[in-house]
Amino acid sequence: MADFPTQAQIVIVGGGIIGVSTAYHLAKLGLKDVVLLERHKLTSGSTFHAAGLVGQLRSNANITQLLGESVKLYQTLEQETGLATGWKMNGGLRLACTQERWTEVKRQATTARSFGLEMHLLTPKEALDLWPLMDVSDVIGAAFLPTDGQANPSDITGSLAKGARMHGARIIEDTEVTGFRIENGRVTAVETDRGAIACEIVVNCAGQWAREIGRMAGVNVPLVSVEHQYMITEPIPGVTSSLPTLRDPDRLTYYKEEVGGLVMGGYESNPIPWGVDGFPKGFNFQLLPSNFDHFEPLMELALGRVPALETAGVKELINGPESFTPDGAFILGQAPELTGFFVGAGFNAFGIASGGGAGKALAEWIAGGAAPYDLAAVDILRFGRNHHDVAWVRARTLEAYGKHYTIAWPHEEHASGRPLRRSPLYDRLKAKGAVFGEKLGWERPNWFARAGEEAADRYTFGRPNWTDAVAREHRAVREAVGLFDQTSFAKFRLIGRDAEAALSWLSAAEVARPAGSVFVAPMLTPKGGLACDLTVCRVAADDFYLIAGTGAATKDFDWLRRNIPAGLDAHLIDVSSAYAVLSLMGPNARALLERLTGDDVSNAGLPFGRAKRISVAGAPTLALRITYVGELGFELHLPVEFAATVYDALAAEGAAFGLVDAGYRAIETLRLEKGYWASGADVGPDHTPFEAGFGWAVALDKGADFIGREALRARRGEPLKKRLAGFTVEDPDVVLLGRETIYRNGERVGWLSSGGFGHTLGRPIGYGYVRRPEGLDDAFVLAGAYELDVATVRVPARVHLAPLYDPEMRRVLA
Repeated sequence: MADFPTQAQIVIVGGGIIGVSTAYHLAKLGLKDVVLLERHKLTSGSTFHAAGLVGQLRSNANITQLLGESVKLYQTLEQETGLATGWKMNGGLRLACTQERWTEVKRQATTARSFGLEMHLLTPKEALDLWPLMDVSDVIGAAFLPTDGQANPSDITGSLAKGARMHGARIIEDTEVTGFRIENGRVTAVETDRGAIACEIVVNCAGQWAREIGRMAGVNVPLVSVEHQYMITEPIPGVTSSLPTLRDPDRLTYYKEEVGGLVMGGYESNPIPWGVDGFPKGFNFQLLPSNFDHFEPLMELALGRVPALETAGVKELINGPESFTPDGAFILGQAPELTGFFVGAGFNAFGIASGGGAGKALAEWIAGGAAPYDLAAVDILRFGRNHHDVAWVRARTLEAYGKHYTIAWPHEEHASGRPLRRSPLYDRLKAKGAVFGEKLGWERPNWFARAGEEAADRYTFGRPNWTDAVAREHRAVREAVGLFDQTSFAKFRLIGRDAEAALSWLSAAEVARPAGSVFVAPMLTPKGGLACDLTVCRVAADDFYLIAGTGAATKDFDWLRRNIPAGLDAHLIDVSSAYAVLSLMGPNARALLERLTGDDVSNAGLPFGRAKRISVAGAPTLALRITYVGELGFELHLPVEFAATVYDALAAEGAAFGLVDAGYRAIETLRLEKGYWASGADVGPDHTPFEAGFGWAVALDKGADFIGREALRARRGEPLKKRLAGFTVEDPDVVLLGRETIYRNGERVGWLSSGGFGHTLGRPIGYGYVRRPEGLDDAFVLAGAYELDVATVRVPARVHLAPLYDPEMRRVLA
């Protein structure tokens, strides 16, 4: 006990690869007072039985970068520590056996090119030359990533542990965490079976036990355990140590070389959950009984690809439970429930691929007080109220697991755990042909099918079955009026005597405006990137109504709450469930609204950028004169109990004005034409307002200081390194989805952050950043000759910095 520490700056819980990597990187950053606690021995949870494949390409540029950091570390770690890691860069091969899969692979090749990752498309014969044991009779094509590889999970964790100790971190095994002491919203100590350790920061890297550890502190970590099996064979003639890893998604299987034999595993469509009623005590270095019956369908698929497996000896069928998440992405970041409680867990069977980079990112996050770059795709703040129910999390996670190797269709929706959160209009809209999508548990109408049309999504890489329906809704908004149910918006109130002072510090916008003002209020990181994208309505001197995107509900509330200056009389309240939102958009919006209100909603009575309280069909309504579709519009915010009445009244009066129910996919096509950015896709923490083209929303020289002001001022006068621009393609059959590579004068300069089709313009539209390290200006951007790489085919494109539709704002201001 004398050697057991009683205090540390940072305590990491869990000695798998993620915890050890985090300790290593924290110590390398100079944070020496780090203690890692492992309840048994290092790797004894799930790391020891991981398959060890290391792939890098993901659909998100920053997650691809993070995985690339793993590869960089694994290339040098053995030299640093003197301990072998089992790392070898033998490359990764991915097969395509259907035309749809080949299209997906070609789009992945474009994504790789966009992100600067080397990837080659191969013929079946070229793939066979790299992997001679396989039957390629059904293969259409393949992709090869030469910098992918494989590692020995236990060895690489051991090497990281030695490196962590070399740099000053302490690792203590055979110590079980039993609880936490919490004071004033932060952890002050970790309680263990050997005593308590006072600390400032806790990092929960407990793998599939992370949910249990989080619960001890009142923190929700939405992950569950799933059985995952792979087979290890005896040596097979022709298997060499340089054999690339192989992924065969159409057969749901993967392969890697192992001591002259093969590891073969896969992702079945009917996964088996584990630990539903809790985990067995002392489950360390243990496996589950091999389930040959459940593995047999994968084995049959594998035999068709690798005939040699039929006669190969089988050493073992590994059945090891691993943690998986509802969206298939891992979990990093500071939990919203507490200050100083971080999570690094839920790695969905690619913990070895992520380990080096995730540990580095998490360490930099802890040391720097913010994510080192935009990690929203894996941030714990992406979860919401629906993720607190373990049964819901398990249902969605099992669905995500089963889709691991299915084609990742554009705009694909999940089916499990639905419907959960519904607006008061759900049944009405469903009866009128609404096809719903889901975000943070909310059912949201994506589009409306007419009588005789199938009210269901049919996915494709071409023009999908909802194209005509969305075009109808799009045209109705441009020519008459559309009605959108946007009740799922996150909605907050900031109230108190010092509400203005607090919001002035939080936002780069000018906040000192009269009551009734509605304005875009960008909130920035200390580095000047966009932290939150909110619309603000000043209701009264001491009352601000804040509106955020559905998916940003947890993130934005957390950011606002943490950054309100101490001592101010300013209180943040989440009122999302209190109000429904009906958005009435289009040139006939005012005329229709006037049928249901006696209040003045004329251009003089309610001009653009203003709000007022009115009565609509008897309902008390806060009407905001704003738009995200580029037309005259009103957002009607009203208590949820009035929503059905107001909707019915609008529907009854709307026929004379051409009213059409419209969904979120029409919002997307409309905003693309108008040049409005998509938060989280086109803008985020890695982009300043000036790079993103909304510097007009920043009051850099306002009287009050604000977060990020110093960073923006320091860069004032410097040339931009990147600029968000719009792109159009003349060929209407080209499908832009995002991540298409941007070429300027034949040189790769970026990729599209979002894309779609403009039904008024009749052409594909995309947005993306033109990048130039030595600096650029608008003239440079507009002067180039552009092409977009779409599924490896370059197509000519035109660049735009002004809105494509109504650049003079005449329709919005009408």
